[in-house]
Amino acid sequence: MAIELDRGSPDGTGRAGGRLIPEQFARTESSAWPRSSPAPSRSGISDVSARLIKDSFSLAMADPPKAMEYFYARLFVQNPEIRVLFPLAMTQTRLAAFDALARLIRSIDSPQVCEQFLSQLACDHRKFGVKEKHYQPFFDTLLATVEQLAGPAWTPETTVAWQGALDYFGDVMRAAAAQDAVRQPAWWVGEIVQHDQRTATIAVLTIRPDKPLEYLPGQYISVQVPRWPKAWRTYSIANAPRDNGLLDIHVRAVPGGVLSTALVSHCGTTDALVLGPARGDMRVEPEAERDLVCVAGGTGLAPVKAIIESVICATRHGRRRAITLYLGVRRPEDLYDMRDLNTLQLAYPSLTVTAVTGPERGAAGLAGGLDEVVGRHPSFRDTDVYISGPWGMVCQTIRVLSRRVPADRLHHDPLHALRAASRPASEDYLSR
Repeated sequence: MAIELDRGSPDGTGRAGGRLIPEQFARTESSAWPRSSPAPSRSGISDVSARLIKDSFSLAMADPPKAMEYFYARLFVQNPEIRVLFPLAMTQTRLAAFDALARLIRSIDSPQVCEQFLSQLACDHRKFGVKEKHYQPFFDTLLATVEQLAGPAWTPETTVAWQGALDYFGDVMRAAAAQDAVRQPAWWVGEIVQHDQRTATIAVLTIRPDKPLEYLPGQYISVQVPRWPKAWRTYSIANAPRDNGLLDIHVRAVPGGVLSTALVSHCGTTDALVLGPARGDMRVEPEAERDLVCVAGGTGLAPVKAIIESVICATRHGRRRAITLYLGVRRPEDLYDMRDLNTLQLAYPSLTVTAVTGPERGAAGLAGGLDEVVGRHPSFRDTDVYISGPWGMVCQTIRVLSRRVPADRLHHDPLHALRAASRPASEDYLSR
């Protein structure tokens, strides 16, 4: 079934395969993207202003849940038209917003890090329907919230510091969003062309985006289903880029995970999904010739499988790199992708796959002995290590290998993102 989308419809709706996508399914900008973008202010934030901002933010956010409840209540009362951009249940959204604000405030005295994070926020929020007109109400509410909750410590100098910083934040975000809009759409419509249920709780979905969706092996995309509008969850792409543009994702249905359950149990071929742009920093170095050790827990296999495929493809033009994959699962029946991995081994004899099975061990969520098995790997000399899986497993593997592998050769997604994904999945509004 071919999918066509009218991205320029005035009310933000489109049509997929002749079917109308409701407005609440996904929102985006017009297809008339700007051809140029304003240059952001480069004034930065002084050391004095950074200290005032950090101190007042710390006071205001001493009780994060209370502070974020106040923030969103004030935002929605004063700007009711913005409420439609958010899911009905706000618990995970408030947590994610606080995490983002805390990271931003921590970075304000590091201009390059701060600007990079602001740009990422601006680009990521395009898929939610956030536009330039929404920035100022958000910043005004943030200023009012911090002033209200900081209490007597708030001073006129603090007001000036925050106003200058928020102006700078807005300049950077507007420019980044405009540049991103020139480069790619805010979201894609994807059609499920194959739904392969490997176990009772795990499915491998093959998806055809309606337009080319560029990505690098190891990156992930956000996914939304019509059954749960405005609920997004990120899944790693499990294959190297293909000429036909098809993407594979590995999905495990988790207790209370509304979106993961929908993808595993309630979706099938020809169903439409909404996809966000590719993100993530765990990428293979295309020019490197070092051997690879890949460590995956459960469906954390997906990004390292994409990396392995890309290295195998690139080997046609260079040295055959040895690849060792350690795959940890709780039970033998959770080895859901061994058929594909065996096929890769037949095609590429330099690939070794070691499956480690066993009961869950402790709060770290390790699959029995995975860290110990990886630690016994004979040599990490001239080797890049790629780690993907639950937060606890990644942290433990890093701890075990940190004395044997240089930090710049240990590759994984940011730990703060993995930690966010370890929260209860009852709402599935957060990314990994």
